[in-house]
Amino acid sequence: MSTFNVPTREQVSENNQAIFDNLNKALGFVPNLYATYAHSDTALENYLNFANAKTSLSAKEKEVVNLAVSEVNNCVYCLSAHTAIGKMNGFTDDQILELRAGEASFDTKLDALAKLAKNITENRGKTDEAVLENFFNAGYSKGNLIDTISLVGDKTISNYVHSTTQVPVDFPVAQPLTATTV
Repeated sequence: MSTFNVPTREQVSENNQAIFDNLNKALGFVPNLYATYAHSDTALENYLNFANAKTSLSAKEKEVVNLAVSEVNNCVYCLSAHTAIGKMNGFTDDQILELRAGEASFDTKLDALAKLAKNITENRGKTDEAVLENFFNAGYSKGNLIDTISLVGDKTISNYVHSTTQVPVDFPVAQPLTATTV
């Protein structure tokens, strides 16, 4: 496979340079995966608009989905990034490991969400009826379902970008799940 470079600010379009500047102001750096989107003149802006769009899911719920989907898709970059973001949203290391496995024994509602996100991803949208019913019984709405599916798609895009490009992970690297870590 050809090696993908992580473009610098000087190597991207003017529009992407402005986005890099905003990311630097907000995060203190431009994550390598975001920089990789900037190989396209439009993909970075489009992705960030999609990823930051309004949703009925809370920040914590979004991390539940991000972690479960990234584990199914085996994306070490996104697992690493969302482990850090999950901690910023109040999840412990053990809770993050559970969420990656598609479970949340510590919260019934988040458990239903984690199971749904995992199931949707594993089955490419052909969701098991029992998993869907559990999601609704936990108090989620049809609107939450559509927002969850959108988020699965959002995270899958990033998972695929990293799986294809293999750009370096610039977050503390998440360790693989094993039977003993969950």
